[in-house]
Amino acid sequence: MTEAAELPPAPEQAREVFGERFADAVRYAELLAEAGVQRGLIGPREVPRLWQRHLLNCAVLSEVVPEGVTVCDVGSGAGLPGIPLALVREDLKITLLEPLLRRTTFLTEVVELLGLDHVTVVRGRAEEVMGTLPPVHVVTARAVAPLDRLATWGIPLLRPYGEMLALKGDTAEEELKSATTALNKLGAVATSVVHVGEGVVEPMSTVVRVEVGESPGGVRFAAKRAKAARTGRVRRRRG
Repeated sequence: MTEAAELPPAPEQAREVFGERFADAVRYAELLAEAGVQRGLIGPREVPRLWQRHLLNCAVLSEVVPEGVTVCDVGSGAGLPGIPLALVREDLKITLLEPLLRRTTFLTEVVELLGLDHVTVVRGRAEEVMGTLPPVHVVTARAVAPLDRLATWGIPLLRPYGEMLALKGDTAEEELKSATTALNKLGAVATSVVHVGEGVVEPMSTVVRVEVGESPGGVRFAAKRAKAARTGRVRRRRG
């Protein structure tokens, strides 16, 4: 039996969540089940639970993303949560940031195949693109790293008063508590744990929200950001 045959039919909730983009969501699920498994982007055991555990779990993140903002999905991997979010929110400008070539190749193929004109794929690490990637309103992430480490990568990419939204599991409250000191140093001014996807996914998706003030990344990153901006201006003048 092929991996594609193991993909279950889309649940009724998927039609409601993805709306006009439902057919594209189905195609994305098929790509994950086929090429995604073949290229080692997801494990074969994930195929039977792609809809509930992955696509819908990520799509409901849209409930807490403001309208018309810029988003950077850090460590996007196979496109989770960035691609499902893009399918339900065409008002967003989304960057899928991923360092590994085989993953960015897959992401580029998906974006082109599904006609996601509001999505850009960038190959690189978060710490490398600061200064070249315009600061964004929202950083998203899922299963990338523990919260304290994730914050050191994601928060410096934010605009002043932006927010990081990290999809987490049962350890969300515990991670947030242990990361408090690190988050404060990175310029966080408010944190919370919110649950989204009521009536769509069970259990609901858990999101750690970290809001920053006027200095995303804190004092340590302010100088780096200024230096990167100066370097970028010099390069543009020379170019």
